[in-house]
Amino acid sequence: MFLLLIALLGWSPITTHELISLQTDSIYDKLVKIRRDLHANPELAGNEIHTAAYIKQHLLHLGLEVVSDTYGYSVIGILTGNKPGKKIAWRAEMDALPNDFPDDLASSVKGIQHGCGHDVHMAIALGIAEVLAKHKATLAGTVYFIFQPEEETFKGAKGMVDQGVFTKIKPDEIYALHVTALPVGEILVKPDEMFAYQKRVRIKLKGVLSKELTTSLYQSLSRAQPGSKPWEIQLVSDPAIGLMNPHSIFKDYGIVDRNFHTYTEKDTLFMETYLYETDKTNLQKIIPRIKSIVGDQLLSMSFIQENPTVVNDARLTNYALSTMEGIHTDYGQVPYFNDDFAYFQQKVQGVYFFLGGSTAALNHAPGFKVDEECMRAGVKSFSLLIMDRLKSGHQK
Repeated sequence: MFLLLIALLGWSPITTHELISLQTDSIYDKLVKIRRDLHANPELAGNEIHTAAYIKQHLLHLGLEVVSDTYGYSVIGILTGNKPGKKIAWRAEMDALPNDFPDDLASSVKGIQHGCGHDVHMAIALGIAEVLAKHKATLAGTVYFIFQPEEETFKGAKGMVDQGVFTKIKPDEIYALHVTALPVGEILVKPDEMFAYQKRVRIKLKGVLSKELTTSLYQSLSRAQPGSKPWEIQLVSDPAIGLMNPHSIFKDYGIVDRNFHTYTEKDTLFMETYLYETDKTNLQKIIPRIKSIVGDQLLSMSFIQENPTVVNDARLTNYALSTMEGIHTDYGQVPYFNDDFAYFQQKVQGVYFFLGGSTAALNHAPGFKVDEECMRAGVKSFSLLIMDRLKSGHQK
């Protein structure tokens, strides 16, 4: 605090980086409390009533304008600098999961817990808001803090877009992060796709489903580097073959879920499964390939789920990679997971980051546990990025 005081009084030169670092440290204990409050009181997608009220209270306390009439229980905090300039948005999700895994931080609601890290995301966003609010007098531009409901059901971002969120706020750029099982505090990003494309296919068949048919479908639609197993998602953090290594096994693959869901309706056989593909150009080949394998047994087929995937703006991503500390290139695409942040990116150029923070297991899995130090790293790094982007105006 002494260094902060003398810096504010002008007794010693201090950089913006040092000042934000000091300001983040000064609120870190508060952020831990916020995260633990949110963790103890989780709410499922579409029911984020108390979470939204909690967020709104904190934003108002920071002196931000609050908008909460866009979609569901969404909350948007608006920090307007004293000078005109660029408009930047930061997104954090609010909903929890219907889990009841063993947890070191107890949830007060049986069967519901923050097993994905959204409590951490909200705490980081509030931390960024508090740090940037301290610089309001010198900020040139506006920062929107979007607290989004219903991410786990892939409805919230699309709902906000469909109900006109970007007619009420008009950001030039949008950013978000997800905490995951990487070294604590490390930031990972890449241009273009962060996740594999995910599709769920339904095949309507006549006759009897054979093991030979499911095997043929699996073998024909699966693709991986020799000897690699990209379907073993726990390997994403492996230093030799994971996301942080140029030789990552997660940068060129096709995965078919072996657990084909089969059922009958009116004596007709159906089978469904998920497909994960990193190469967008291969997506159009999936249906013709399935038709050729199934042959005369095929009655019809279609994709019954085709969520968009997160696609990072190349220019903004490369800017972040060249200017941020503690940031590394992501060399792969994560299977199985996705984020409806993709709907925001369809309207506003933006970047989605991974932040290392899980110390034991991946999100959504038993044993998922967050090292809260990642919040300190997140607030420092992304407060600096947003301030830097505001200072850049429209020139970079």
